[in-house]
Amino acid sequence: MSFNDYEPVIGLEIHAQLLTQSKLFCSCSTEFAAPDNENTCPVCTGMPGALPVLNKKAVEFGVKIGLALNCKVQEKSVFARKNYFYPDLPKGYQISQFEKPICGPGFVDINVDGAKKRIGVTRAHLEEDAGKSVHQGEHSLINLNRSSMPLMEIVSEPDLRSAQEAAEYARTVRQLLRYIGACDGNLEEGSLRCDCNVSVRKKGTQKYGTRVEIKNINSFRFVEKAIEYEIQRQIDCLGSGESIKQETRLWDVDKNKTFLMRSKEEANDYRYFPEPDLLPLEVSPEKTAQIKKSLPELPFEKVARYQTEHGLPEYDSLVLTQEREIAEYFEAVVLAGANAKVASNWVMGELMRELNESKKSIASSPIKPSALAELIQLIGNNTISGKIAKTVFGEMWKSSKSAAEIVKEKGLVQISDAGAIEAAIDKMLGNNPSQVAEYRGGKIKLFGFFVGQLMRETKGQANPEMANQLLMKKLKG
Repeated sequence: MSFNDYEPVIGLEIHAQLLTQSKLFCSCSTEFAAPDNENTCPVCTGMPGALPVLNKKAVEFGVKIGLALNCKVQEKSVFARKNYFYPDLPKGYQISQFEKPICGPGFVDINVDGAKKRIGVTRAHLEEDAGKSVHQGEHSLINLNRSSMPLMEIVSEPDLRSAQEAAEYARTVRQLLRYIGACDGNLEEGSLRCDCNVSVRKKGTQKYGTRVEIKNINSFRFVEKAIEYEIQRQIDCLGSGESIKQETRLWDVDKNKTFLMRSKEEANDYRYFPEPDLLPLEVSPEKTAQIKKSLPELPFEKVARYQTEHGLPEYDSLVLTQEREIAEYFEAVVLAGANAKVASNWVMGELMRELNESKKSIASSPIKPSALAELIQLIGNNTISGKIAKTVFGEMWKSSKSAAEIVKEKGLVQISDAGAIEAAIDKMLGNNPSQVAEYRGGKIKLFGFFVGQLMRETKGQANPEMANQLLMKKLKG
């Protein structure tokens, strides 16, 4: 059997740590870099008799996430105990939600290779995190700082049909979480983790294959690579007559392969039952409506607005809205008087290049939106050329001076005087008589050579449009 005989069926479970200052059921800090077991108390270490108290801010974030994912926010949800034994789970159970989650069915629209696809969201529910096991040789140490960290688990429908779609879905969910300020999406620190459920089936069949879970992947690139490997592994197994076992696997970054962690549990293995120490959670429609009003404009809404309001291409709109901070910077540049398309080009081009090279965030850019708008306006009113503007931009980045200051200091004002440009053309043509003869003899590709020589003669300050017109006229003789 070949790869083309099978169809992958993929669903993701994304665990997002909420940006609360305290944990889900106690007042311990959620600080990331605290010393081991520093942020702990009797509640999050599972001491007998310690009772959980629900974090109100975490509930509000949960509702925000549900609304951003187009989910139905339930008026009543119930916490449950998920029972299993693991050294870093001190209570012997995890407080989660099972039969009645806070957010019901929803959807996320993704864009893959220019094609839009709607991915269903089965549910999104609140739960606490477990601690962390640190393995050192023959010994394992337990750090409970993460114990009871507030998480929102977002479960997709099995609607994804490729590793590329799965990675794009994960990126889109992260983008939404960051836009609404519910999660920082920091994969390196573990505040966003992804479990991938992968199966394959013969093309044309409706029945799902045996599902394999790949656990705790912390990179979108690894999500794609792990799923691609697992799809091929399952196809190879079926092709050789083996059956697929329902199991949990881990991704080996160094070997670029998945390996067995344990056989996969079913829901009944966890013996879910309602958490007796927590009352049912009630969120009124009025509260949901109030939270909905506080949501910012979401990425897909911005994309549509940028195309209609600013006339930007879809590509520009998608790039500019990847991060909320970038979108806000772009909008501030336009608000300061810059042409939207020109502003888009500068933000996506020169600005992003400098930010990437210097490893700065857009918030720490030395060029503020108003300063970039001023530079763009100098191009628009023909004070400087686009080429000179790049030189000015570089100086702005280094010195934080305004564009006007730099142009004045360095004498970079564009030459728009026809007489001055004609004089420069005459001098340049006089220095290149053989090339002039060749051009007039039919070698018209030399025009680019003359443009370059003219710009060198004028130190790049000649008005490009005027220079081209006058040069063409002179060359025709």
